[in-house]
Amino acid sequence: MEDLKLTSEDKALLVPKLVDYLARELDVEAGQFDAEFLLDFLTKEVGALLYNRGLADAHAALEKHIEAFGEVIYALEKDVGERR
Repeated sequence: MEDLKLTSEDKALLVPKLVDYLARELDVEAGQFDAEFLLDFLTKEVGALLYNRGLADAHAALEKHIEAFGEVIYALEKDVGERR
């Protein structure tokens, strides 16, 4: 699997939020350049964990739907009478 990377549009959306968060919650003034480096670091170090969590959630949702689909198929079976 290739490394997780954010698009420039993703960064344009997230960097201002990160700058605001740092200022508001941590009283740290960071410029856009510093925030982009921090975002790249977080993407590299935390991104795979979050990605894997998303895959696990998708897998669980798919299993739930497959189980329900199996019940629908079972309900379609026709009665063939008694077997001897």
